[in-house]
Amino acid sequence: MVKRNHKYKSGEGSVYLTRRAAMKKLQLSMKDFRQLCILKGIYPREPKNRARAQKGSQDIKILYHKKDITFLLHEPIVWTLRDRKIYNRRIAHARAKKNLALRDIRQQNFPQLKLDHIVKERYPTFIDAIKELDDCMTLLFMFSTFPASKVITRELTTMSRRLTIEFMQYVIAAQALRKVFISIKGYYFQAEIKGETVTWIVPHYFPHHPHRGEMIDFSIMKSFGDFFTVMAGFINYRLYHSINLVYPPQFSHSLDSDETLESEDAFMNERVAALNMELLRTDGTSSAGDQSAEDAEVLEWTGDNEDLPHVAKIREEAQSLRKLKTLFKGLKFYINREVPREPLVFIIRSFGGRVSWDKRLFVGATFDESDETITHQIVDRPSLEKQYISRDYIQPQWVFDSVNQRRLLPTNQYFIGAVLPPHLSPFNRDDVLYVPPEELRLKQAGDGAGEDEFERLQSRIAGEDGEDEEEHISDDEEVEDQQRQVQLDFALLKAFNDERTDELNSGAKESQGGDDNASQRGDGEGDATTEQAGKKGKKATAKGGKMAVVRGEVYKENPQEQKKLTKQEEALRAKMVKSKHRKLYHQMMEKQKKAEKEANLLKMKRAHIEKEKKREQGVKRIKQRQQILG
Repeated sequence: MVKRNHKYKSGEGSVYLTRRAAMKKLQLSMKDFRQLCILKGIYPREPKNRARAQKGSQDIKILYHKKDITFLLHEPIVWTLRDRKIYNRRIAHARAKKNLALRDIRQQNFPQLKLDHIVKERYPTFIDAIKELDDCMTLLFMFSTFPASKVITRELTTMSRRLTIEFMQYVIAAQALRKVFISIKGYYFQAEIKGETVTWIVPHYFPHHPHRGEMIDFSIMKSFGDFFTVMAGFINYRLYHSINLVYPPQFSHSLDSDETLESEDAFMNERVAALNMELLRTDGTSSAGDQSAEDAEVLEWTGDNEDLPHVAKIREEAQSLRKLKTLFKGLKFYINREVPREPLVFIIRSFGGRVSWDKRLFVGATFDESDETITHQIVDRPSLEKQYISRDYIQPQWVFDSVNQRRLLPTNQYFIGAVLPPHLSPFNRDDVLYVPPEELRLKQAGDGAGEDEFERLQSRIAGEDGEDEEEHISDDEEVEDQQRQVQLDFALLKAFNDERTDELNSGAKESQGGDDNASQRGDGEGDATTEQAGKKGKKATAKGGKMAVVRGEVYKENPQEQKKLTKQEEALRAKMVKSKHRKLYHQMMEKQKKAEKEANLLKMKRAHIEKEKKREQGVKRIKQRQQILG
């Protein structure tokens, strides 16, 4: 008997299921099915042939892979979601009968979701969880700024607040912060944790405004939040124990007290105060003054550098990273009340600095404004009445730019009321074609300015003025010795050149007094060389054999011919590509053309901005002249 192949019973028609068919197979509602897919990491698939996958239907439907839905059949959470549906019906029944005692009992016995096994299932290793930490921390930092609502419960917001503070304290203790940036969305932070790069966003602090329901579906966000809280708890536990810190950390101020739950300002004050304290280690000591295990490692290579060409680059990067971790070490910062404190406290403490603020307004201050050992005061107002001569008054951008440049920048461009330089993003890729001119200037500038700034601050802190004078004197003596040596070398070189020219002149006289045949032969050779030089358009030598200096000619390339040759080379290169790699090659070329187009647009935009700026300056200059003459 011959087996018949029925239509859509094999191939893509039997591999995919629509969302309605998947919900029917799992016996779940839309809300529960969506929550289950988020927790398990199941997402819709895009088939190669949508008509076959949809069994001939031309409508665009949401399709899931049949193996994914079969995988969800064995999930214990499915039974918990079904039990929740039953308990909701029972609670509604007790409420309808006005049996409040029975309603409370059933609410207390309401089934709770246990997500521990899902975290272990989705992330088999700890490094896999670290790789997915970007979205986790971004969402938790956003939830930590939310007030309690019907969907986003108080339990979720308080847990998000505590987990984010614990994570930031780990980054401070491990000195893992690498890049920072301020944007319209919020503060971008990038840290290096266990060899993986983690980037997250902390939103700006604004009073909360309720959103309309059609704008944001908070139920979907809550499903992600429930999973990320469990995941962040696992990660924080492992991270704290990896650097011998006690978990959970004990803060001096409660983050979930009644006052913080009622007042958002009180919570923000205690949140910043929790960032400005030292954590306890497992041996009972404080984390102050201790460095991570990475700092204790000294990269020393005693072998041959010729065998490893990248050793110098690796050593240079390691030294730059070691300096970055202690960028603000020995510096004391005082933050004015108008400056946002949380990002600055987090950054300054991550790089070894000490920070404080007005203790009369906020809790957690460690020293007063009158402290003479303060090196920098961060101010964000046009003027300040009382100023101390022993400290630098800077704007908050100096902290961010110093971290991104990995050196202490000069403070003269960041004084009170000064027009700040552009705040450049440190997340630019190396393959970007357009680079702003300000970034080019920063790359061309050496690291000497940062070292001088650091030495100046260190000398001011330690008070080693006498030693500095002795160093300057010794440096002057070394410079004088070097100048004497250079003068001696120059004199020897000049004497050698004079002797050499005398020998050449004597040889030329002997050649002139030689026989006539040799002179005729030399003349003939000289004529031949002059003819060849005349063909080239230059006269390189004279008849007497003397050397002459001639002016060169500039060769101008034709850009159209060069562009034509480039297109021909690209066409030949495309023909040499194998057929199986041709699609990938065209995709790469399209990506390159798109990048060039974006770079050209940015250049045109920058040129337009510069033109407008010059025009405004000209108009302003004309107005000033008219005022002077009038």
